[in-house]
Amino acid sequence: MRNLLSAARGETPCDLVIRGGRVANVLSMEYETEDIAIKDGIIVGLGAGYSGAEIVDAAGSVLMPGMIDGHLHIESTMLTPAAFASVVVPLGTTTVMPDPHEIANTCGVKGIEFMWRDSLRTPLDSYFAAPSCVPASGFETPYQEIGALRVMECFDRGLCTHLGEMMNFPGVISGDGDVWAKIAGARGLVRTAHAPNVSGRDLCAYLISGCDGDHESNFAEEALEKLRRGMWVMLREGATESNMGDLLPMILADEARFSRCMAVSDDLTADYILSYGHMDHKIRLMVEMGVRPLIAAAMVTINPANYFRFWDRGAIAPGRMADIVMVSSLEECRAIKVWKHGELVAENGRALFTADMPSKIDLPRSRGLKTPPCEASFRIQERPGRDIRVISAKPGSVLTKELIVHPTVRDGLVVSDVERDILKLVVMEKNRGTGRTVTGFVNGFGLKRGAIGSSVAHDAHNFIVMGADDESIMTALKYLAEHGGGLVAADKDEVISSLQLPIGGLMSELDPHDLSRAMTEITKTAQDRLGAAITQPFMTMSFLSLSVIPELKLTDQGYVKISEGGTLGLFV
Repeated sequence: MRNLLSAARGETPCDLVIRGGRVANVLSMEYETEDIAIKDGIIVGLGAGYSGAEIVDAAGSVLMPGMIDGHLHIESTMLTPAAFASVVVPLGTTTVMPDPHEIANTCGVKGIEFMWRDSLRTPLDSYFAAPSCVPASGFETPYQEIGALRVMECFDRGLCTHLGEMMNFPGVISGDGDVWAKIAGARGLVRTAHAPNVSGRDLCAYLISGCDGDHESNFAEEALEKLRRGMWVMLREGATESNMGDLLPMILADEARFSRCMAVSDDLTADYILSYGHMDHKIRLMVEMGVRPLIAAAMVTINPANYFRFWDRGAIAPGRMADIVMVSSLEECRAIKVWKHGELVAENGRALFTADMPSKIDLPRSRGLKTPPCEASFRIQERPGRDIRVISAKPGSVLTKELIVHPTVRDGLVVSDVERDILKLVVMEKNRGTGRTVTGFVNGFGLKRGAIGSSVAHDAHNFIVMGADDESIMTALKYLAEHGGGLVAADKDEVISSLQLPIGGLMSELDPHDLSRAMTEITKTAQDRLGAAITQPFMTMSFLSLSVIPELKLTDQGYVKISEGGTLGLFV
């Protein structure tokens, strides 16, 4: 940095000078019309009179810091990290903080290493979290458990920089030794949180852990309590989990509260990004909802930078990395040019770097099912006079409700009932090859016929299938078992649409646009031919196995109700 002093004083030429733009200053919360001088990828000065080898005219444009996503799971896009970068960098995203616990569940530490290595092939800075909850709870079955020693291995090898979302909040609050060993292993590092509906004394106990960046608030009152108790509030706006509209009233009531808030993605699809955008979309949404543009910009730049202790980015100021985005205005927030470390990496929505698939992907594969799927494994004999538990799904939310209903019975078997929108839901363990199969029921999808299935089933990612009849469910399970994963739509004995996910059972080898088209096709098939009544049936289904989210879920070990601390039977 000492070598930059002469450039900062204007005595020697810079590499790049961006002239005439309005700088969105997220430090003083004002606009300044200043030139930006850059040397060796670092902003060395702001003001008139700097000379440079390259001059860019930014008159009429706004210059903002590169955008930062403080919490996401790249695997949910079904893109590799490099392919993901090729989509989001042209939108103005220059730094992301991914939690790779999805691939860690299916491939162990090897999966984390793959994500890290693949990310190095792009200009996007990806700082990975060490997964704190693999499995998410004791009611899920991953390929390999990531205990405290493996968490520390991820830090020691430089694969990870902070502790991933601590989802086992009951373990934190009760003082579970294994949970607290992971927390201790991250001493001195940022520790992110996951505490849905945790409040009062339980919230105080959870915060003793130092896990203090939470994206699981669903209501403004919940977020405000967390803010008051010392948490950083992450306003989640993803493809299925859309909380921004519910949480922003907390800030609109007193905008000073924004200083410990940031917008994050959590889970996105490739199609969602291509259709709506990434962090730029969140700025537009916040502005539409009444947030001042500079505050919206701060919540995707300086605020996440401060939380993650990145003193080298997040603002346009001397000594900071030259991660700069040229937009027409913050209100519109459409990236015209994107500089990363002073290099032009995207222009007019096009990446100026390649993100080809690596020639070799070294990942462990699941051990393969010891026995093939069979219909008998998911048939349910009736119990006269007994009701059943049903998961009630809510589109746009990962939260579910428990319903108690009288079952529909045919020939002594409990079956799906499309008229009542009650579908059979099957989860099959595949990570360790046992093929253990459990059956439940779900409401809220509107499927009229056939079945849909996936190897994306948060967080352990075992096979999950829902359907209107057993034959269609069997067809979907066979497809998943034969291909080791993917998405599938089936009708009776026919696979009517499918998408292979050969990378860890989670990610595709297709480029983003081809993947988007494939996702659109299989989603449209589920809606038009099978009757699915929600916008994102596959992603919504994928969260039905996430045991650490209230209220009722189905894992390979049965129904789980985390608030009651254990598994529940189908019959009541």
